[in-house]
Amino acid sequence: MTIFIPCLVALWVSVPNFNYSNVEIINDAVLADGEAEAVQEVRKKLPFWPDWLPNKLINLGLDLRGGAQVLVEVILEDSYSENITGYWGDLRKILRSQRENIGSFRRIGQFGENLTLEFESFEKANQAEKLLTLKIYPVSDLSILKPEYIEVLRSGKKLTIELSNFQKESINKLTMEKSLEIIRRRVDEAGTREPSIQRQGDSRILVQVPGMGSAEELLQLIGKTARLTFHKVLGQKTTSEHQLDSDQIILPDEGGNNYFILEQVPVVSGESLTNAQPSFDQNNRPAVSFQFNPTAGRKFGDYTKSNIGEPFAIVLDGAVISAPVIQSHIPGGTGIITGSFSVDESNRLAILLRAGALPAGIRVLEQRTVGPELGADSIQSGKVAAIVGGAFVLLFMIFTYRTFGLFANLALMINMVLIMAVLTTIGATLTLPGIAGIVLTIGMAVDANVIIFERIKEEIRRKKNTFDAVKNGYEMALSSIIDANVTTFIAAVVLFCFGSGPIKGFSITLGVGILTSVFTAIYVTRLFILMYLNWFKPKTFLV
Repeated sequence: MTIFIPCLVALWVSVPNFNYSNVEIINDAVLADGEAEAVQEVRKKLPFWPDWLPNKLINLGLDLRGGAQVLVEVILEDSYSENITGYWGDLRKILRSQRENIGSFRRIGQFGENLTLEFESFEKANQAEKLLTLKIYPVSDLSILKPEYIEVLRSGKKLTIELSNFQKESINKLTMEKSLEIIRRRVDEAGTREPSIQRQGDSRILVQVPGMGSAEELLQLIGKTARLTFHKVLGQKTTSEHQLDSDQIILPDEGGNNYFILEQVPVVSGESLTNAQPSFDQNNRPAVSFQFNPTAGRKFGDYTKSNIGEPFAIVLDGAVISAPVIQSHIPGGTGIITGSFSVDESNRLAILLRAGALPAGIRVLEQRTVGPELGADSIQSGKVAAIVGGAFVLLFMIFTYRTFGLFANLALMINMVLIMAVLTTIGATLTLPGIAGIVLTIGMAVDANVIIFERIKEEIRRKKNTFDAVKNGYEMALSSIIDANVTTFIAAVVLFCFGSGPIKGFSITLGVGILTSVFTAIYVTRLFILMYLNWFKPKTFLV
């Protein structure tokens, strides 16, 4: 029973894969809607698959199921500007505390990868450089400005403050980690099943989503930074040419027809959102409703209370998508974003806002759409290869080992079921190289049986009785089987650790196949042989 139970459990787990397309319809209904009534409606159309049966499937990779693939590069330099902007408040506090020594100063230009300050004279700039580089100020109060974080460069009356290489490396690491997490959240929010999101190199991310219609659809989901901010409106112009103060910015509307002069520091930002959902405004047009956390909600409420009758700009990725006039106090931190949205666009924007803004912009390097027809052809080719290879193995085993060969073939079929069950349980993604690994496993699965059967034949030639021949054959072959499969398994582990994409898919199926084939060869085949000997008690046993 200890051998039969794992085999029966494996058959139970893997059985949905034998009816893949119809069970997938049920799973897609759950992902798309999630409502019990909707899922039951789908099940009524598929009465041959009752709800008490399992419905977990092997995940098919992009090359088998079709879908979208996008390779993007994170623009890490965008994060440098944000960090420099964050340091400006502390830098200004330090310099103002020593105004009697350094005099007045002003910031030149907008925030970027560095910050440039201009002083009254060369001597004043020199004093400011000493102040910042020699750390005359109390570091305990402003520890963020440690020497390893910033570098100060002087040129005449100007000082340029930029991030150190140490700080840039730290920012790069955090930016990539956050970008990966947010892209993963966005793809998961969209209800896709088993996407593959991998980091490649220092600044690239590969996103593969099986089953998605097109690469353009995927780019709409992950391509936007989705940085949402709320600003006080100071004025409105028809052109971008305007003299700005150091604490002001000018941004276009979505159509680029009008420009808004805004306070640079936002009142609140999208990072404080706790929820965002698609909805409709009073005119029944698609919109997005949102909810702030308590701290931002109080700040948002206080601002609306003090600025009734004033316009309030909602900025998404550097464009003013809406600038409504505050009609009344908005307590509780709730609101609605209106604009020229379609229903799909409002759904997508809600997903982006819930997942959070990317810490930096991204640049598309490659996009590819794989049609389901190509995947269907690959699956068909894989089936043919598996059937042809399996048929030759089955015929060879029966022709060479007769009854023993029949038992080995039964064990091989159980082995295939075990492989499917393990891949389904661990959530592995099956790719075309993975199918190659399974086909290779079909041949390797009988290798252990061949070793055992040859040992048993040797024992029979020595005039041993059948039971002793089987016992000795298994005992003597065990060490050879373990050694051979352990070395192959080590190779599979190395491929998994150092490979990526298709190579990993091959290593997973190969490794799983090795484990299951050893189990079926040592235990399942032996069980069949012993059952046959006990039930029929043959006087001779042809092998």
